[in-house]
Amino acid sequence: MVPLPYRVSWRRPDLADTVTLALEPVDDAIARPTAGQFDMVWEPGVGEVPISVSGLPGNGAEGPLEHTIRAVGPVTTALCAKEVGDVVGLRGPFGHGWDLRRADGRDLLIVAGGLGLAPVRPVVTHALNDRDRFGRVVLLLGARDPESVLYADQLERWRGRFDVDVEVTVDTATPAWHGDVGMVTKLLDRAPVTPADTTAIVCGPEVMMRVLAGSLLDRGVPAGEIWLSLERNMRCAIGHCGHCQLGPLFVCKDGPVVPWTDARPLVVARER
Repeated sequence: MVPLPYRVSWRRPDLADTVTLALEPVDDAIARPTAGQFDMVWEPGVGEVPISVSGLPGNGAEGPLEHTIRAVGPVTTALCAKEVGDVVGLRGPFGHGWDLRRADGRDLLIVAGGLGLAPVRPVVTHALNDRDRFGRVVLLLGARDPESVLYADQLERWRGRFDVDVEVTVDTATPAWHGDVGMVTKLLDRAPVTPADTTAIVCGPEVMMRVLAGSLLDRGVPAGEIWLSLERNMRCAIGHCGHCQLGPLFVCKDGPVVPWTDARPLVVARER
């Protein structure tokens, strides 16, 4: 529960309001997170927020933890303003991440909406670093507009490989945009996967995940092989405060990654 000091080793502006910070321990380090888990990042005197890990050192090596942060409130705005050498507090990791062992030998379909690409980025990196473990690897990304496409340079590098399929669509195009326009679900018909042998990893706005899960089921992807990363207002990260309760689940400790079989009755229920 006590944050450990971490120093910003580098920062990268990703979008107009979004920054990735690479954090390295000043002294002691937190346990190594897995893809899909989150850390609580603390700005002294302001507060702390849950931030998914967007980059991990490869192959168990030591190195910085990457956190991609959008400035939407006082804490995240302060974190986005941090410079190299500044110190923040880190505690974690928390929650359940993506269990990629269940995808061994299967096609891997990764679908992200907007900033949802950040939590699944380590999944893509892991899959490409250990490519022989999986069948087809497909990444589908939806964004608000071309200026909102996260990690655009890395997406182009992934596209340049011959062992991964990357497709991007936007809600609103600009004159310079020559790609797809529309919901990310429209890209499913072009995804070269075998539905019955596919594990799907989905992260993005809740309505997008709900619609996408239905489309995957219609195409024959097993319900137990559709995994979602839920998002709720997390405060304590250990299930004590109740801020992130969703039905019987506490998203901070029971999630954020849950199978569609558990998420469906919760995300389709109408709020009262």
